[in-house]
Amino acid sequence: MEVVPVAFSELTNTKPTETSDKIRERVIAARQIQEKRYSGLANGQEGQNGIFCNAQMSSKQVRELCVITTAGQNLLKTAMERLSLSARAYDRILKVARTIADLAASEDIKIEHLAEAIQYRSLDRENWAG
Repeated sequence: MEVVPVAFSELTNTKPTETSDKIRERVIAARQIQEKRYSGLANGQEGQNGIFCNAQMSSKQVRELCVITTAGQNLLKTAMERLSLSARAYDRILKVARTIADLAASEDIKIEHLAEAIQYRSLDRENWAG
């Protein structure tokens, strides 16, 4: 992941930041959300056993569990075209967006979750392209 210089305004900002303890609590809560999501799948559908987190979703599960709005679809389509991303990258972006939504305790993948996931993929592409 690319590390960019921190802006002076960020360094001098006196607004309180999120503590490591709070971040840890959000991560634990997100993992519990995922555990609950996938335990329900394991009991009700064939072939779901062994899935514990968003990264393990199949393409079919991505389509079922990572529903995005029309605005989100348009954003993702634009990103796919501009970054020349593959179908595999599409699934990865949706999985990351689902995780970002879980960290925010959001049932739905909102456009800001999707935009953040696309940004991570974009940074990854820039680093590999060299």
